[in-house]
Amino acid sequence: MTMNALPALLVSPDELGPLVRQRRRAQQLRIDDAAGLLGVSVDLMSRLENGQGSVRLDKALAVLDGLGLALLVVPKEHPWAHSARPAILPGKAGESS
Repeated sequence: MTMNALPALLVSPDELGPLVRQRRRAQQLRIDDAAGLLGVSVDLMSRLENGQGSVRLDKALAVLDGLGLALLVVPKEHPWAHSARPAILPGKAGESS
């Protein structure tokens, strides 16, 4: 797996998309193939990955589950929240293309 094993701490909605895209690509799935396997539309996958428009939470959770990702909600003061790495947005330092 190419993703960092540490959890990512998201502080804005548009930070989720790059993580979903990274996971999909790590599994060598084209966006249309992933959408078909996950039972969602290519449009939904694109909106989720690009942070454009809104995506229903149940659909986002289905995509995360299908890609082997999980959404974990913990209090901000929880030790796990402090050990999580900040999510990296496209164009920010340290991200490879």
